[in-house]
Amino acid sequence: MLDIFDRLINNLYFIFQRLDWLNLVDLILVTLVFWGILLLLRDTQAMVLIRGALLLIVLISLVTSLEVLPAFSWLVRNTLPALLLAIPVIFAPEIRRTLERLGRAGTLVPSGKASSKTLMSISAVVSAASRLSDRKHGALIVMKRTDSLEEYIKTGVQLGAVVTPELLLQVFYPNTPLHDGAVLVAGGNLVAASCVLPLSSSGVLTRSPERQMGLRHRAALGISEVTDAVAVVVSEETGAISVVHGGRMIRRLDTERLENILLAFYRPLEEKKGLMGFLNRWFSRSRPEGQEER
Repeated sequence: MLDIFDRLINNLYFIFQRLDWLNLVDLILVTLVFWGILLLLRDTQAMVLIRGALLLIVLISLVTSLEVLPAFSWLVRNTLPALLLAIPVIFAPEIRRTLERLGRAGTLVPSGKASSKTLMSISAVVSAASRLSDRKHGALIVMKRTDSLEEYIKTGVQLGAVVTPELLLQVFYPNTPLHDGAVLVAGGNLVAASCVLPLSSSGVLTRSPERQMGLRHRAALGISEVTDAVAVVVSEETGAISVVHGGRMIRRLDTERLENILLAFYRPLEEKKGLMGFLNRWFSRSRPEGQEER
């Protein structure tokens, strides 16, 4: 045991003895790259895959280090390149989301306060959600932030009308032509209704005790997993109001809390100076206080 510690100390001394400022800068850059990747993948299904992959790599390294298993070691060494080629396929959605975020670099920093149209649309959505909840009329309202929703707008009926509580109540009135699907709101306008959204495949709802949540909640989670949009859901069975963002759901909201959460999502990020301010604006995901876990 003492020999192991002696070798470890000697190795560390050997490394630090040859460490200069260029090596230090190199290590810092590599650390920042991995830190940025982890921030981009935070709160996504990719984190679960990464933990599983790291555990698998550690176990394989331990097993292949045993000289008594030469055949297994040969098999692992020859199949590892194929597993590395499979990484882009496994992490395709996260890679696409990261590239889209890099492409939107100029739009990530809010330029000022939320516009009056946005504030009016939030007020209309809150009022409509409260009245829909009282009547137990199901609803799914998606509010655009920075990500484009054009591909989902094309799946519905384009309206281009100013958002009002009365219009939302009419759209989600049971058995009307547009009540199925989602309403997309952007820039203070109701852009389209009866839109088809991607369903979540994360299994969050199946693991939750409230398994009565149906397609509206799955669609809200789905759109929040592929874009930064905010979804407001009114349950048809219970009338409960929920907000979904980033694959997370906040449930059983009253009118006041719903309005505060929506305002928090559209409130400009706190301006900070220096490197930390830049990183905060780049990687931050607006998340109101008190947000419930999955």
